[in-house]
Amino acid sequence: MPELVLWDIDHTLMATRGLGRELWREAFQQVTGVPLREQAAVTGSTERVILRETLRLHNIPYDDGLFVRFADALGTLHVRRAAELRERGHALPGAAAVLAALAERSVRQSVVTGNVRQAAEVKLAVFGLDSYVRLDQGAYAEDGEGRPELLRAALERAAVAPSGAAFLGDTPADVAGGREAGVRVVAVATGRTSASDLRAAGAHVVLDELSDTDRTLAAIGV
Repeated sequence: MPELVLWDIDHTLMATRGLGRELWREAFQQVTGVPLREQAAVTGSTERVILRETLRLHNIPYDDGLFVRFADALGTLHVRRAAELRERGHALPGAAAVLAALAERSVRQSVVTGNVRQAAEVKLAVFGLDSYVRLDQGAYAEDGEGRPELLRAALERAAVAPSGAAFLGDTPADVAGGREAGVRVVAVATGRTSASDLRAAGAHVVLDELSDTDRTLAAIGV
């Protein structure tokens, strides 16, 4: 049984049904004063990388201070529009049940996500998932650029060796990051990537969804 289970958030635990992109656009204009014309590719990336690449598309120089201001703006917008997020988005089928089942077995859980921390906290709270995870043992966009870096940060905070952890995500970047960090990777085909492509990426196990709690627990190794 793993000591620690780490979860990606978007398209693994929940769907925001387009609101996330709206909030991103608003935060971008707030901090740059420029309307968003085009956003860099987001699948499997982190907010820091997405912001830097999107700024490049708009011929705006990137610096860490700008990212800090953007993270603050994006987090604040999630807080302000939490009620709308609850109405438009939803936790994915089976997500809450799996989190609860792991908690009942005293398995520690946290998140590794490309979201900024405040946005991640709002999303988890809105859909009633926050009580199952130890947010202080997770990793967020503020902690680095790629999944391997974020996973290592979470493992260090949780004081768990890679062999004692499992990571669930929905993108090839999640799979590659998990493999590089040395953790067990369970890929869930609930995002934009097919099950066959997730297998090809090297996931240890691939699930179509989280609805079958027993099957999901077995995939995690519980």
